Amino acid sequence: MTEKRKKEIELHKEDDAIDAFLNKDNLKYVKPPSMLQMIKTFSKDLVTYVAEGAPNVSAEDYAQRLDACKACPYLKPTHMRCGMCGCLIEHKAKWKTASCPDKDVERWKPQNMTKPSNEKE
Repeated sequence: MTEKRKKEIELHKEDDAIDAFLNKDNLKYVKPPSMLQMIKTFSKDLVTYVAEGAPNVSAEDYAQRLDACKACPYLKPTHMRCGMCGCLIEHKAKWKTASCPDKDVERWKPQNMTKPSNEKE
């Protein structure tokens, strides 16, 4: 193993320790997704978002989503990433097509994806 890789591993351990401290009241550890898995998840979500016309949630729903993420035991607070999917929550929470990856608890309210009848295709 190279010295560079050893340093990267140590930095990740430090980040996990900081996350554990910052989120100690809520902590629920899951192994973070690999970089490849994060890329796959983000790509899939991005394709859906663009295909639907890049719809965003309302400011109220966005604030609710961020609050739910901040209270989530999977949050990685040092980078404000979801510990389940690895996404940056400040971005993913804006996307109307995105949903919380935690299927045990409904943290984000469902969004209506139908277009108003007066909106043109």
